[in-house]
Amino acid sequence: MANAISIANLSKRYGQTQALSGLSLEVSAGDVCGLLGPNGAGKTTTMRILATLLRPDIGIASVLGHNVVSNPAAVRPLIGYMPDSSGAYRDMEVAEYLEFFAAAYDIPEAQRARIVDDCIALTGLMEKRDALIDGLSRGMQQRLGLARCLIHDPQVLILDEPASGLDPRARIEVLEVLRTLGQMGKTVLISSHILSELRHLCNTICIIDRGRLLYFGTIDEALKQARTAHRLEIRLTGRPDAARDMLAGLDGVRKAEVLDSHVSIELHDGIEDFSFVASRLVEAGFGVLTIKEEEILLEDAFLRLTDDAQQATHMPPPVPSAPPDRG
Repeated sequence: MANAISIANLSKRYGQTQALSGLSLEVSAGDVCGLLGPNGAGKTTTMRILATLLRPDIGIASVLGHNVVSNPAAVRPLIGYMPDSSGAYRDMEVAEYLEFFAAAYDIPEAQRARIVDDCIALTGLMEKRDALIDGLSRGMQQRLGLARCLIHDPQVLILDEPASGLDPRARIEVLEVLRTLGQMGKTVLISSHILSELRHLCNTICIIDRGRLLYFGTIDEALKQARTAHRLEIRLTGRPDAARDMLAGLDGVRKAEVLDSHVSIELHDGIEDFSFVASRLVEAGFGVLTIKEEEILLEDAFLRLTDDAQQATHMPPPVPSAPPDRG
């Protein structure tokens, strides 16, 4: 599959701060890729470069084969860029605002009304079609920002924390819109600090820290790399403390503890068959309700990969940048 986004050896410095350091990344057409990293990692800088708003010091970045530096005019019609904080003409109505941007993208006047209505419907703004932007909630304004990104039917969406600052309900609704866009075949590059949001939205993730690429691939592979050992959650009919003590003495069990009325055990590395745990519990007279492997979270993978990278490279502490990279 062709690459929608290609980045090679990208570097960018703000004063004494190295925001990007030889970053290379390729996102295939149709992928929904999550861009992860702590504050100051370089996420926003990367997105601004791809959106043709910032020039890199070194390296090449292209969107659908068009260089973002040498040919920005070819890139801009292909992308929909939503910054982490975007303003709007607050004294305009929702439909009026979108019609304005449709005209700015040279969409024929005869098609504008239909396209605006389609974008309003897709982003769930139909009830607010004639409302003033000034009266919209934060969640509705984020939806409007998405609608504006979609007005010219771009092939690639670059979304910098589109669910930032939203209440739980509004966040879920915005993420549902993004999931629909992925199903439509759009290529989406999305950054977020809420890692659990990306678990069921993205098919690939990119983890960067201090301008360096730490991981790029599927979420499942990231979770696999982050898992150091199998952990089991065991629920019993009673006597969890006694079960913990018995299990702690078994060969193959590294650690056992009682957590929230269930027993959690960690097996030694390399043990894949843990049927012996159930057998020994039953033999010892414990009533076993369930035994299941504890799920490793994307947050765990993120922390493990970033910690490992920092220990391996002995990265110095970050220096505040000017201007700051909010990504």
